[in-house]
Amino acid sequence: MKPLLSLAFALGLSLAATLPSRGADSPYAEGFVSMFNGRDLTGWTNINCAPETWSVRDGKIYCTGFPVGGLRTVRQYENFILEVEWRHLKRSGNSGVFIWGSPINAPGVPFLRGIEVQVLDHGYAEDFEKKNGRKADWFTVHGDVFAIHGATMTYVGRTNGKRSFPTEERSKPSPEWNHYRIVANHGSLRLHVNGKEVSGGDDTNYRKGYLALESEGSPIEFRNLRIKELPPTGADASNTAPVDLGWRALFNSVDLRGWRNDAATAARWSVVGEKIFLKPAAPSTGGATGAPLTTDAEFGNAEFIVDFQPPKSAAGAKPPGAALAFRGTTLELAGADGGKFSRFTITVQGRSARVQRDAQPAVEIPLAANSPARSALSLVATGGGGTFMNLHTREL
Repeated sequence: MKPLLSLAFALGLSLAATLPSRGADSPYAEGFVSMFNGRDLTGWTNINCAPETWSVRDGKIYCTGFPVGGLRTVRQYENFILEVEWRHLKRSGNSGVFIWGSPINAPGVPFLRGIEVQVLDHGYAEDFEKKNGRKADWFTVHGDVFAIHGATMTYVGRTNGKRSFPTEERSKPSPEWNHYRIVANHGSLRLHVNGKEVSGGDDTNYRKGYLALESEGSPIEFRNLRIKELPPTGADASNTAPVDLGWRALFNSVDLRGWRNDAATAARWSVVGEKIFLKPAAPSTGGATGAPLTTDAEFGNAEFIVDFQPPKSAAGAKPPGAALAFRGTTLELAGADGGKFSRFTITVQGRSARVQRDAQPAVEIPLAANSPARSALSLVATGGGGTFMNLHTREL
């Protein structure tokens, strides 16, 4: 090779080594941007999980699997191509990727309303078959797609009417890595597993919303998350998820960190499966209500979301209600059906409070005359007991 040509060739190699890769697997591929910087969870928010549930380890997003909940994007997306690699760290692991999701959990469950792209290990189906002597006919471990908790979708390909089943078995078992490519455009979604399209659906609602990773009982890692946004196609309020108004969780779905939990409260209050349980008062107490469960933090003008489920009652009997105590005033959580969750939205501003159950008309309540400007929030220990979950707040 001639000296000048040799020098040019060497300089070209040197320059190429300093430029980012533009290959198909590169986060710098044309039109794609990385959704994870490899160092921290900038761009993501913990919806309802404990602080330790989601972390970064060795350049990957790591999830303990506990509690059931999610890590979502801080902004909404409409049309896009999303790519993500995942691997379960234990056999039979369960997880998911949520598309077009709500900003917080759907009422009475730890999941978002949205479209779930299933992330399930082979062992889950193997265990089912061993236990039941047959293969499962309502799920697979190779990339099911389905709408949950109020979302809707028309399924394509192989389906039981409740989810789209993959046309091929392409996923790899733990601890191998799998690659998902999710093409979401104008309310249609197609999932590619390890390089080939296998499942999806059309006519979704929502078709614009948040993206999220799911924690569901087993450790899992995610890496190489990148997205290419496509032109918008006019999603409106009827098919767009509500915008996050600054909600933050008051309950981490694991324990009572952030709440005053002592011997007096421990006798009645406990945490099991992403829920706070209030035991009914013992007959020996004569129906005494007991100690309330109170936040460490104080709030002024604020809005709260509380999902409450009273215990089932005898036929014809009115189920017991519950109450919150805030800024010197008792705010009743009334009207919920026994054994079912209702979502209560409590707005406290100035000298009045507004309590709304589900989509029912709101009840206006004046604050007590001596109401302080700020106070902690308490769950009042009623005699009848009940179950609370999905406690969120935002300052007004």
